[in-house]
Amino acid sequence: MAPQKRSKRPTLLSHSRPRIVKSKDAALSAKATRTLIRSHHRLLKVRAQALAAGDEARVSSIDAQIEANGGLESYQIASKLGQSMDRGGDSSKVLIDWIKPQLKQWNNTIPKLRVLEVGALSTKNACSTNLALDVTRIDLNSQEPGILKQDFMERPLPSNDDERFNMISLSLVLNYVADATGRGEMLKRCVKFLTSRCPIELVPSLFLVLPIACVDNSRYLNEERLGEIMACLGFCLTQSKRTSKLVFHLWEHTGTYAPKNFKKEELRSGKTRNNFAVILNKK
Repeated sequence: MAPQKRSKRPTLLSHSRPRIVKSKDAALSAKATRTLIRSHHRLLKVRAQALAAGDEARVSSIDAQIEANGGLESYQIASKLGQSMDRGGDSSKVLIDWIKPQLKQWNNTIPKLRVLEVGALSTKNACSTNLALDVTRIDLNSQEPGILKQDFMERPLPSNDDERFNMISLSLVLNYVADATGRGEMLKRCVKFLTSRCPIELVPSLFLVLPIACVDNSRYLNEERLGEIMACLGFCLTQSKRTSKLVFHLWEHTGTYAPKNFKKEELRSGKTRNNFAVILNKK
């Protein structure tokens, strides 16, 4: 009798990030901010490849490079600056604009809508300051009080609707996950944290923000493939917006959760393409 295969535990976000190092300087120009973020993502990608290959020496070398750049904290400072009001970067403003008609139904005699913000950087963004929303903020490296230090992939699964949310925000989070399978597991996990029980007429939703290159210049992912992946998880795209650097999506969970297998297959060719991908496993 052949031995049974053990199911792999979803990759933790904390396993894809190097240890935290204190940064020396938070004063970054817009250009320096973009450079630091791009460099950090590139190093994380190479680190994940070295980790998968069991090349500990290479992992240590890359960790040293990341530390030299200021580590995770410098990356978060750069991300926070990129989302600062003076640079017009608070992505949650887009979400609030999209759900503003539904939020008009709310008043202070009914419960607030529960929102889970994964990868939260601030307690003062548009989402957090809206009176109709009760926001739970989590991140691997909490930047301020009000943000729980937690890995979303380790957050205990809800045991009842009181522990679920009306909305989940993944703003520039999915692209931080180092491997394609981990990204698929994160999307599947989101469904388990959504509830259809809501004090107003609002469909449970996922707010997803990605660098536009992830869908426009990837060998393995485009808008159509992302839509196919989301559809089998029960999501329907209801809002979309593009800027020169980002793509914003609002996915309502209205369908049946029936994951399918989506492998890493080439959808576009070309030497200038990036390798961003989402692998989805049926089980």
